[in-house]
Amino acid sequence: MLAEAARQEFLAWLSHERRASPLTVEAYGRDIGAFLGFQTRHLGAEPDLAALAALTAADLRAWLADEAGDGKGNATRARHLSAVRSFFRWLARHHGVSNAQVALLATPRARKPLAKALSVTQAKAVAQDIGEVSDDAAIQARDTALFSLLYGSGLRIAEALALNVADAPLPGSDAMLRVIGKGAKERIVPVLPAVRSAIAAWLRHHPDRQPGAPLFLGARGERLNPGVAQRTLRNFRRLNGLPEHATPHALRHSFATHLLAAGADLRSIQDLLGHASLSTTQRYTSVETERLMEVWRKTHPRG
Repeated sequence: MLAEAARQEFLAWLSHERRASPLTVEAYGRDIGAFLGFQTRHLGAEPDLAALAALTAADLRAWLADEAGDGKGNATRARHLSAVRSFFRWLARHHGVSNAQVALLATPRARKPLAKALSVTQAKAVAQDIGEVSDDAAIQARDTALFSLLYGSGLRIAEALALNVADAPLPGSDAMLRVIGKGAKERIVPVLPAVRSAIAAWLRHHPDRQPGAPLFLGARGERLNPGVAQRTLRNFRRLNGLPEHATPHALRHSFATHLLAAGADLRSIQDLLGHASLSTTQRYTSVETERLMEVWRKTHPRG
């Protein structure tokens, strides 16, 4: 049996026996067809089942390399390899065709997407003007304090919303804030005077200033839900034409990226963000490199 006939039989099995959706069957058929097309060119003739069983690790790596040369990313190649592995598992069960090299082939690792930071102007606009989303003075003060803190100190949204009134850094007090991050790991972060002033302004509207009360409250007097904060920023970015990646977490990315651009060292940024590993913080080096390359491309006479 030739490989194409086996592919058609596999797709029929996938559709009728496994009851896969038409879109899934189409995707598997396309991915496996591309693999078999490459092997036909690579081997000089359409492979039969014996040829598929005899494919070497070099033959398989050549296919992945060819896909990379066509501009397919690691995530796409990993998905294609998964489809091919499913095809070979079916071949082993239904036709006795075994090829251990397919299972042993290393899966391309998808790269983590680069953090998307806002520009300094955009981040400042969020921190300073987010209150314009609401007509309520108390909510305006609360949102300004919250988003100023996210950008000014690089907090995760969950970390900021977990704060209590007793944690609030105020003007004239210690400019440091104790934060409990992931894994209950504690870190100390500095708080800018503008942020402390914004928090003080919000506390003047706060209905319950007992030390154990949540610092940021929702409409019902309970701890503010992160979904509410996300919706507020979503509305603000639509009103002000900010990009879709303008989210609460993007302010944390912006905090780190802007510090790096201003000359801060990675180790200090790691401590401020509460990253357990420096490799996590090093992602911001890539972000800054991308920004510099974009400036170069736009401004260099030969860009």
